[in-house]
Amino acid sequence: MSIRGGFVAFSPILAVVLFLLTVNHGEAIWLTIPPTGGTKCVSEEIQSNVVVLADYYVVDEQNPEHTPAISSKVTSPYGNNLHHQDNVTHGQFAFTTQETGNYLACFWVDSSHPQANPLTLGIDWKIGIAAKDWDSVAKKEKIEGVELQLRRLDGLVQSIRENINYIKDREAEMREVSETTNSRVAWFSIMSLGVCLSVSGAQIWYLKRYFHKKKLI
Repeated sequence: MSIRGGFVAFSPILAVVLFLLTVNHGEAIWLTIPPTGGTKCVSEEIQSNVVVLADYYVVDEQNPEHTPAISSKVTSPYGNNLHHQDNVTHGQFAFTTQETGNYLACFWVDSSHPQANPLTLGIDWKIGIAAKDWDSVAKKEKIEGVELQLRRLDGLVQSIRENINYIKDREAEMREVSETTNSRVAWFSIMSLGVCLSVSGAQIWYLKRYFHKKKLI
């Protein structure tokens, strides 16, 4: 962001504030689910000890009084079942992550209620600070207005700091893996070259001995 005139000095602050207001908020996802035999999934890479909250609902504008049913399932990176419901038109799941990795939410049309047309599914997916009930916090701690907004910004800053530290840790892990792989490849190349030289030397020695026995040289 660039602001001219007397507000130039405040442009970095405004940029940070806008960034804080747009990061870690809930996101709305729309999926089109095949009528039979098809599954649509949503995955998100999430750190451990993070609150996840999501609402999902089937949208049928043509026949809102008889909304088709679906099935849903949410699994952890290690395959643990966190949520499973069958024959529902809407639902909600909430959990706190126990391990870091990709969390998978899958949706499909219930086999007992086949449909002729694809279904539209809406998902309100909230993670981390976005899943926190700030109304309850305000009532419990008796804060409002600017103080409440500052508390939210403080939570966002903490979340951003945790995400940055997580990215740094992942980058360090990837760098270590890359360096280890490069070192192994280098040693493998040296060993391969040594084997090739040894085989070539053995072949030369064998041919010289053979030619001497046959008195060809």
